[in-house]
Amino acid sequence: MVSPTRKRDAVAVLQGSYRITTRRACALVGHHRSAQLYKSKGTRDAVALRMRMRELAAARPRYGYRRICTLLHREGWTDNIKRVYRLYRIEGLSVRSKPRKKRRAQARAVPAAATAPRQRWAIDFIHDTLADGRPFRVLSVVDVFSRSSEVLEPGIWFTGGRVAELLEKAAQGQLPEVITADNGTEFTSKALDAWAFERGVKLDFTTPGKPTENGFVESFQGRFRDECLNAEIFEDLGDAKRKIAAWRWDYNCRRPHSSLGNIPPEEYLRRWHSEESAKKRIS
Repeated sequence: MVSPTRKRDAVAVLQGSYRITTRRACALVGHHRSAQLYKSKGTRDAVALRMRMRELAAARPRYGYRRICTLLHREGWTDNIKRVYRLYRIEGLSVRSKPRKKRRAQARAVPAAATAPRQRWAIDFIHDTLADGRPFRVLSVVDVFSRSSEVLEPGIWFTGGRVAELLEKAAQGQLPEVITADNGTEFTSKALDAWAFERGVKLDFTTPGKPTENGFVESFQGRFRDECLNAEIFEDLGDAKRKIAAWRWDYNCRRPHSSLGNIPPEEYLRRWHSEESAKKRIS
C-alpha cells in the first residue's frame, strides 16, 4: 500500500513531467485532491512525549501502545491514540511476541518497612487440587505489618476484575497504600490497574523470577500449605471454602505467630491500636 506522502510525490512528478492539472494527476495516482492540497498547520514538538513514552515502556515492558496511551492521559497528556501509536512505532517500542534470552534485570528498589496496618499488602496465588483431581487456586492477601490474612479465597478461575472485587471487599473502606504482587496476568490486567488507579493504590510488581521479593506472602503460603492444604482433602470447591475459611480464622485469631511475639495477628492489632490510642492521649 502506497503512503499518502508517496502519492503526493507521484502527483508532483506527473504535473512536472506532463504538465497536467492537479485533478487529472490525482485521478491517475488514486489520490484525493484534498489530501494533495492539504497544508500542515505545524507539528507539535514530540521530544518530551517520546521521552515519557520510553520511560513508561521501560517501567512496564509488557504494555502496548493502548495502555501507554492510557497512562499518558492519566498524567495529563492530551495526544490522541493515533499520535501515540505513530510515535510508539517510531521509537520501536512494540511488545515482543517471542521470548528473549534471560539477562540480568535492573535492581528493584526495596520498599520501606510497613509501620502501621493497611500500609502494604502482599498478594499471590497458591495452587492445589480437589479430591477428584480438578485443580483450583487460592488468592492469598497478607497485611505486611500485622501478618494478618486479609483474603484467602479459593476458586477455579480468577480475573483481574474478580481480584479487584475481593480486595475492595476485604478493605472495608480502608484500602492499603501499596500492594506488592508478581507479574501474573491477573495482577497486570487492565481491570486491576484501572481499579488501583481509581482508588489511589500503588501496584508494586516484583522482579520476574524473584519470588523472594514478595517474601511475606510466600512465608504465609508455606504455612498455609503445610497446615491446611497438605492436611485436608477437599471433596469439592464448597468443601474447600469451608475448611480454608476455618483455617484462616484460626490463623488470625488463635495461632501464635513467632514474628509477633508468639501472639496471633488479631491480638497484635488490638495491642497496637491500644498503644496508639494511649500515645494520642498523652500528646
